[in-house]
Amino acid sequence: MKGRIFGLIAMMFIQSTVLNAQLLQGPLPTDKNLSFDISSKESHRFTIQLEGEQLTNFELVQKGIDVVITTYNVEGQKIKDFDSPNGKSGSEFFHIKSDVGGIYGIEVKAIDQNGLGSYDIGVIQSETLAGSPEQQMEQLLAPWDRSSSPGFAVAVVDKGAVVYKKGYGIANLEYDIPIGPATVFHIASVSKQFTVFAILLLERAGMLSLEDDVRKYIPELADFGETITLRHLASHTSGLRDQWDILAMAGWRMDDIITTEHVMKLVGAQKELNFKPGDEFLYCNTGFTLLAEVVARLTNMSFAEFTKIKIFDSLKMKNTFFYDDYERIVRNRAYSYQTSDTGLKKSVLNFSNVGPTGLFTTVEDLSLWAMNFSDPIIGDSEMFKTMDTPAVLNNGESFGGALGQFVGTYKGLKEIQHAGSDAGYRSYLTRFPNEDLSVIILSNSADIKPDWLAHEIVDIYLQNKIQIQRKEPLPSPKPRVGKLLSKKNGLHKYKGKYKLSSNSLIGVDINNGKLTYQIDGDGKHHLEAISYNKFYAKSTNTQIHFNADEQGIIRSMNLIMGGKNSKAQKLVTTQLQDFTGSFYSGELSTTYTIQLIQGKLIVKHQRIQDFELFPLGEDAFKARPWFFKNIKFIRNKNNEIIGCRVSSNRAKNVAFKKIVTP
Repeated sequence: MKGRIFGLIAMMFIQSTVLNAQLLQGPLPTDKNLSFDISSKESHRFTIQLEGEQLTNFELVQKGIDVVITTYNVEGQKIKDFDSPNGKSGSEFFHIKSDVGGIYGIEVKAIDQNGLGSYDIGVIQSETLAGSPEQQMEQLLAPWDRSSSPGFAVAVVDKGAVVYKKGYGIANLEYDIPIGPATVFHIASVSKQFTVFAILLLERAGMLSLEDDVRKYIPELADFGETITLRHLASHTSGLRDQWDILAMAGWRMDDIITTEHVMKLVGAQKELNFKPGDEFLYCNTGFTLLAEVVARLTNMSFAEFTKIKIFDSLKMKNTFFYDDYERIVRNRAYSYQTSDTGLKKSVLNFSNVGPTGLFTTVEDLSLWAMNFSDPIIGDSEMFKTMDTPAVLNNGESFGGALGQFVGTYKGLKEIQHAGSDAGYRSYLTRFPNEDLSVIILSNSADIKPDWLAHEIVDIYLQNKIQIQRKEPLPSPKPRVGKLLSKKNGLHKYKGKYKLSSNSLIGVDINNGKLTYQIDGDGKHHLEAISYNKFYAKSTNTQIHFNADEQGIIRSMNLIMGGKNSKAQKLVTTQLQDFTGSFYSGELSTTYTIQLIQGKLIVKHQRIQDFELFPLGEDAFKARPWFFKNIKFIRNKNNEIIGCRVSSNRAKNVAFKKIVTP
């Protein structure tokens, strides 16, 4: 039964750095959407009056700008944020569950650093909150029940029984095939727990130990001078470089055909680690490819064959298998999609790599796997305890990572979970062992946040057991000007020398945690922040405004002194020409060429789109690609560039040598 909405009043606060706000006010109808322009400096607010015990679903369609939506209760306290990973385009679904009647708040905030766009906003439906958990799920998930977009399948296992299973959206947009509980998905990193379970089956059979050196089974792996155990591999503490990072750094595209053989060859060529095994946690897919290879070599079966016989057949998971042949035909498969500026596009996946990823399954089959933890058909409580126990670093600290899973708490309840993400596939399996509840979300849309959806469902089923979270008050609409900055939040980026058109030099430095400036070596003057990039020197009645490019790199300043506004360019301490040339990595068998083009350092590779290097510090630069975050150049005693080290988040200090041409 539909509830009654009394009215939706839009109150839009446009923030500015001069402490004034423009107020726009008007009703937002419940029978149609309204459109608003919004820029990176704006935050729009709305209020809606709702009856108690009501669920209201909304849709906000982003057009050229990324926004985050925050809801507030009748007391002005924050309920939660809503932000899907669809960037600047596509729908953001959000809802308000009104426990009591009254006026609730909605804030729409642009999160782009620079940008101008628009959005449509409106109510999808508003209904009296249903009684049973299953009916509440139907209400919650209704916005995704569409025949024009990809979606997800969901299953809930409560006390050993599947109490809910359903598909939302389309599995194949070209043929309008809907998603159902039996739709087969690639589940990405949720595969890892099955890889660990296979290893534990072999340990139970006396064929290996988690404390074994991986080189006992894979001798072609380099001897790094440190022992890497199977436990290190299973807990992301091995120190090995991540396979996807080094593949991408070597020039591979993520939609290339990538097999376990390809990965093994590249991993075998690595000569250095990210860190000493056991010293740190750093998520590493490489370890699980190696674990799957250990299983294959010890059993003389492919990893896919072993897991089928020992796990999937035993649990009657009839639609589950490791996909080790990229040409295999898969009946009832969901294909993956992502949102672009022009609409939905296919997101192609051609992996034949198993262990860290590669499992194809359904929510029905994963329900059988989840039930096996509480009522075992294969394995036992000791094996599950081994899987679920958090790993411990060399310093005795733990970090929440267990073996192929992560252990933590959600609203006061113990949770064991793992997420997955490859191409446009997104997956999440979470278990609450003390409550005997599991939730499974498998999606073929890169816009879906399956962990968020799963926790919304957990809130429904465990509403009487979860702890109430402290709610934050609605922030003041007035901008906070004059906030002091520190080195931690970016003060150091302003340091350097700036050249005026008169050839005078302005030096900017940090003293006692504050910026100082001096002109041509004269006395230093302290600068106080008046905004995030504007500073004021009381001693000279001077303002300095720093100017950044689209990458956030400070390129110039404006010096406002004595009624005159003068621009000064930031100086680069070294000649960019020094960093040009070709650089070869033996570990990756690949070459990058760096050229100086129109005053910019441009990196070229035969299989990668050109990209620019942005200065960070002495001989150090950063770049946009996720696999090429930072580069540090190396000089010899004659101050000549002879090589460089390239790092990504999960592959550190990969060595490149400058190619010397005769």
